Amino acid sequence: MDIVIATHNAKKRAELARILQPLGYNILEAMLPEVDETGATFEENARLKALSGTKHSGAICIADDSGLCVDALDGAPGVDSAIFAGEHGNDAANNAKLLKQMQNIALSQRTARFVCVICCIFPDGREIYARGTCEGSIALGLTGEGGFGYDPLFLPDEAPGLSMAQLSAACKDDISHRGRALALLAEKLIKNMTEEKE
Repeated sequence: MDIVIATHNAKKRAELARILQPLGYNILEAMLPEVDETGATFEENARLKALSGTKHSGAICIADDSGLCVDALDGAPGVDSAIFAGEHGNDAANNAKLLKQMQNIALSQRTARFVCVICCIFPDGREIYARGTCEGSIALGLTGEGGFGYDPLFLPDEAPGLSMAQLSAACKDDISHRGRALALLAEKLIKNMTEEKE
């Protein structure tokens, strides 16, 4: 199955492709316009990007919207994760702002989760959604060289003592919000194809 990934984030695109390709999906290259992420939820933003991608490519398109939700900050940065510090995609500034806002928060109150919502839109208008989460907490400082975004600050519950940025790609794909959302999406796509044949 040919699929276009609607993202201008090279690291995110590589991660999505790495998880999708072993499942039998052929990732198509497509020049897609930037989309204003004006939605109030991850679902709304994912849909905006996937809808634009399908419109411009004519192919099945998947797009994700993901972010970090910190309990002590009432769910922030949430849908504003990429622009938390003001400049889109400035990981260093976003992490610095998060650490500053968390500096007086006790270790027991630093719980958080990564959330990913993936929207898949078909040229005929069908829409499929999948949501994945990864529970964890916010570290006291940056650790690890891998990943991107808030990975160096996020300590996943399922990898005690390690930040998301210290995990191997295989381990990250297995427990990450994006990996889980894609696995669920793959199940839904298989079910969709089976129903089509029937």
